[in-house]
Amino acid sequence: MTVRVAAATAAFVCIVATAMPCVGQGKLPSEMAWTAYDTGSSGFNIAVAIGQQLKQKYSSDLRLLPSGNDTGRLAPVRAGRAVISQMGIGTYFAQEGVFEFGQKAWGPQPARLLMTATSCNGLGLAVARDTGVKTVADLKGKRLGIVVGSPALTQGALALLGFAGLGAADVKTVEFSSNNAMWKGMVNNEADIALSSTISGQSKEMDTSPRGVIWPPMPSTDTAGWARVKKKAPYFVAVQATCGSGGLTPDKPVEMAGYAYPIFMTYADRSEEQVYVITKAMIDSYADYKAGAPGADGMALDKQNFTWVVPYHPGAIKAFREKGAWSDAAQKHNDALIARQQVIAAAWKAFGANAPSDEKDFAAGWLKARAEALTKSGMDVIFD
Repeated sequence: MTVRVAAATAAFVCIVATAMPCVGQGKLPSEMAWTAYDTGSSGFNIAVAIGQQLKQKYSSDLRLLPSGNDTGRLAPVRAGRAVISQMGIGTYFAQEGVFEFGQKAWGPQPARLLMTATSCNGLGLAVARDTGVKTVADLKGKRLGIVVGSPALTQGALALLGFAGLGAADVKTVEFSSNNAMWKGMVNNEADIALSSTISGQSKEMDTSPRGVIWPPMPSTDTAGWARVKKKAPYFVAVQATCGSGGLTPDKPVEMAGYAYPIFMTYADRSEEQVYVITKAMIDSYADYKAGAPGADGMALDKQNFTWVVPYHPGAIKAFREKGAWSDAAQKHNDALIARQQVIAAAWKAFGANAPSDEKDFAAGWLKARAEALTKSGMDVIFD
């Protein structure tokens, strides 16, 4: 079985108006469309592994719509042409209504999780070995690759530079049109730094190139460094990376940054039954796809973080409850995250009533309005 890869204009084929069996009817549809990162990325490969099992066990064909940026991955889901998106931390930015999602065309999105992957890998700053870099502090003056329209990659990298007290002014940014293009630029000596998973196909290719790749350590004992990171990116945690490029093994780990990736998400208004059946299928077929791609083992039910920074969909929660994995504490945390989204959404609506037409004034005005609403509600602003 081959999971099909389609252009982002492909239509989501399971809708009420069709004769095809839909998830809402108690079974997986005969075809589904999901969006994902570029082909070759670790997230894309995990989606392929899951799709193969959905085909074999449930006769459901998965069509993957790859995109190199966050808005490109979310647009088909928002428009109903895809049922879920396999995202990175752009999920959090979409919820918060910041960066690309602070523009008039987007605004805060009611994101809801299905499942996430947390494996033996790290997700941090990949650096060309030939630069001679050993620590994050050594990155000053180096070239940071960024992807246009992908704040997840750009802001994540800048937040991690903060571990050593560095910022955008301390590096030379080099723009690329997509994640794949950025990694080609790394190999071709056009950039020195890129945010990546240690198990991505791109970082492995970099590792085998003449330049090589390393992951500067970010020890958890450096509390000041981690405080600077979390001030800008509360979703990062310290992990012991034991697999992936750069010679990482259980015997040669690197303590670095990480967070769940990929993140399988959808919108709050999607059918509870639809999301429930998809989530249940992902849980029940785990044993068959966990070895299908590097990092897929991180999809295990006991590795799900139910008190993270984005709320879960009721359909996913239903599946977790059936497995005895959901708790009252998890529900309380989930309710608080939804309340945060509601505060941000209300602020967006109020701001939009008299928002300036100039794009720069709009962006600045929205961040101010957002900060005021969160502060009034006693919630952390994070992005100011």
